[in-house]
Amino acid sequence: MENADHPLLNWIPYKLVETDNDVYFEWIYLGDKRYVDPFFEETIIKCKVHYNNSTRYKVVSSAENLIEWSAGLATTELKSLLFHVSRCGSTMMSQSLSVSPQNIVISEAPIIDQILRSNLFDFDKKRDLIKAVISLLGQKRFPEEKNLIVKLDSWHIFEVNQLRLIFPELPFVLLYRNPIEVLKSHAQLKGMHMVPNLLPSSIFGISAQEIEEISFHQYGAVVLEKYFQAYLDFYATDKNVSMYNYKEGMKSILERFLSFIDADYFIEEIDLMCERLNRHSKNGNIDFKGDSYVNDTLAIDFTKANVLYEKLDESLAELVHKN
Repeated sequence: MENADHPLLNWIPYKLVETDNDVYFEWIYLGDKRYVDPFFEETIIKCKVHYNNSTRYKVVSSAENLIEWSAGLATTELKSLLFHVSRCGSTMMSQSLSVSPQNIVISEAPIIDQILRSNLFDFDKKRDLIKAVISLLGQKRFPEEKNLIVKLDSWHIFEVNQLRLIFPELPFVLLYRNPIEVLKSHAQLKGMHMVPNLLPSSIFGISAQEIEEISFHQYGAVVLEKYFQAYLDFYATDKNVSMYNYKEGMKSILERFLSFIDADYFIEEIDLMCERLNRHSKNGNIDFKGDSYVNDTLAIDFTKANVLYEKLDESLAELVHKN
């Protein structure tokens, strides 16, 4: 295999550490672990028990080391960046894609978020670091691996123009869903971006005054409004983006995505990916029987979110009509 004799085989950077006096990256040894868990962090936790990660010493590098070392490893081809509004099928999609041994699927790796949100790097250094980190995460570790798909955090839609400059030719994908359904899911278990001030509200373009004027639960609707508007703005101007509404059905979305990224799969692989859609996104041992919260009610004003949601649907319909 191409990387068999490389000293960094199975080693990846997984954390950016910023201190008062220094900036460095921590590395971790993956061993034979593939990225098949619903989220990148789950794989990292499993890897921490490996002997190479259990010593008293941490393996670290500078930003310059990381960029330089990334050039020495054979890597899979980055096929797409996947954006989503959360609770819209993105985890199901990434889990389905990870079934194929040809695919490496990186799902919400914190190190990417840390670089994007860092104030210590200018754009040029961020560009080099993002490309280097993605290359290292997508290194060829198994003979079948060919394709790399990166699922971002939901708030990275606000970094989409910066990411487009970094990857000018790469297909981008936007996943969204009816805002009422999204927030019913978050009412069961809130994601961190739906809780005021767990992430800086400035990420979403929400002012401190706005937070004071809305309820705790209304905050989630405002976040979705910001997401939807960012989707509309990008979709209207970018020529290499595909957008999918959860209501289309995950099988249809998966098939369209595979066509969009121009990757070749055996029929058996596609069948297995489609079969994975029948099971719970975060627990592949449980059959998916639909959402349990469909009849829940929410004390939230969805007026603006619904208007933007309908505009997204209209944008999709206009594209279909043109084609």
